Order: sequence, then C-alpha cells, then structure tokens
Amino acid sequence: MISPFVLGSPGDMALSFTDRTQNLWNWFSGSPLHILEIVIIALISQRLGSRAITRAINRLAAVDLTHGPVATANRQKERARTTGTVLTSTLNAVIWVIALGMILGEFGLNLGPLIASAGVIGVAFGLGAQTNVRDVLAGLFMLIEDQYGVGDQIDVLEISGRVERVGLRITTVRDDAGTLWYLRNGEILKVGNRSQSS
Repeated sequence: MISPFVLGSPGDMALSFTDRTQNLWNWFSGSPLHILEIVIIALISQRLGSRAITRAINRLAAVDLTHGPVATANRQKERARTTGTVLTSTLNAVIWVIALGMILGEFGLNLGPLIASAGVIGVAFGLGAQTNVRDVLAGLFMLIEDQYGVGDQIDVLEISGRVERVGLRITTVRDDAGTLWYLRNGEILKVGNRSQSS
C-alpha cells in the first residue's frame, strides 16, 4: 500500500514544477505581456513626442520672426511656449486614448461596434458638452489670433490681472489682490490687453 504522505519521485516533482512554470509563462505571454508592451510603448511615445515638441518649440522661440523690439520677441517666446503646452497635452490625450482602446481589446472587448457607434455617441456628447466645445474653439482662435499670452496684464470680465496659464479650455488670471481666477475661454467676450505693444 502506498502511503498518502509520499509525494512522488523527484522526477515527478520536477516535471510538475516545469509544467507549472510553462503554464505560468503561457499565461503571461498572452494578454498580460501585450498590455505591458502597450503601456511601455505609450510611455515611450509620450516621452519622445513631448521631447520633440519641446525641441521644436524652443527652436521656434529662439528664432526672431518679428525683427522688432525686445517686448515683441518675448511675446513670441511666450506664445510659442503656450502652443507647446497645448500640443503636448493634446498628444498625451491621443496616445492614452489609443492605448486604452488597445488594452480593452486585449481583454476581449470587441471595439468594432464601439467605433461604429462613436458617431452617435459623438453627436450626443456634442449636444451635452456644447459649452466645452465652445470653450475649446474659443481657446484655439485666441491662440491663433494672439489675443493674450502668459505674463500679459489684461482686463477681462470684471477682473484685472496677470495671465498665469493659457489652455484650450481655461485661462487662469491672478488679480492684484493675489486671487487666482479660472476663466472659461468661451465666456470671454472681450479682453483688454495692456501688455501688447501698439
């Protein structure tokens, strides 16, 4: 009679350990490894893209396109930095949306119907987020038209202060009392800029 306490020969134990290791590797080399690859590629893409944008913006800021006074050159540099911030945040959003879609695909989620229904979802989202769309469009036109930039002294709505950050949706202004105001670009109907040269 074989004792229940005997586990088997060392060869059986080695085979069992090898089988377990092979099963673990087969599991890891499937979806978990693919997800890890997607995250690593997204992080590398984000870093390389941010570095390329920063390098391009620094070159653009260093070139004197205006051939004018120093204040105009400084304004060009601030505008280039603002554009760089917007481009970097847009690039990061695109990279991570694509990465999230690929990760969901690894979990077995069929993305075909989701992509097909994106048009309907986009219309519903657009109707529900009209103010956000208006803010982003106003921010784009504000950047293109160079209405104001970081460091400018502006009068907007009932606030007078210095612009600290310009984004596609929100502009932050610190008033003379030290209060930081968050202004939605779509709500800014008129701006007085005291820093722009004539």
